[in-house]
Amino acid sequence: MAIENNQIVSLEYEVRSGDKVVDSNIGGQLLTFMTGKQQIIPGLEEQVCAMSMGEKADVLVPAAKAYGEYNDEALQEVPREQFAGIELEEGMSLYGQSEDGGTVQVTVKEIKEDLVMIDYNHPLAGQDLMFSVSIAVVREATPEEILTGVPAENAQPESGGSCGTGCGCH
Repeated sequence: MAIENNQIVSLEYEVRSGDKVVDSNIGGQLLTFMTGKQQIIPGLEEQVCAMSMGEKADVLVPAAKAYGEYNDEALQEVPREQFAGIELEEGMSLYGQSEDGGTVQVTVKEIKEDLVMIDYNHPLAGQDLMFSVSIAVVREATPEEILTGVPAENAQPESGGSCGTGCGCH
C-alpha cells in the first residue's frame, strides 16, 4: 500500500554520487519525516511514497529533484579580510547567516591574495544521487504531529536539557 501525505516514515539509507558514498545512516538512527511537508529532497520523497513498510529499493534521484542543478551565478568573490581569524582551505565548508536570518552553507572554491571565491550551491548540486533505502516504519501521524509537522521521534525534550551534542538545543 502506497504511503500517503501526513504519514510518518522512518527509513535507513545510503546515498551515493557516482561510486562515492556521500551519506548514510546504516547502523545508526533512522531518518524520520512526515510526508507532504518537504522535509526531505523531493525526488526521494516521491519515490519513497510509492513504497511500503519493509520494502527495500535503489532509488535514482536526478539532480533537479535533489539539490538542484549547479548554478554558476551562485559564486561570489568576497574580500579576504571578511574571513579574519579563519584558516581558509579550498573545499572547506563555512556557515553563515543569510539575509532572511537563516543559516547558509558555502564552500570555499578559490583563495586569492585579496579575494576568496565562495560557492553558495549545495555541495551535491548538479549531481544525480542513488539512494539505497529500506522502509522500517510507516504510521499515521497524530493530530499534534500534523499541526506541528514534527514527528514525535524528532521532537526535542521539554525538560530543558540538551541533546548532549553541544549544539545548544534545549
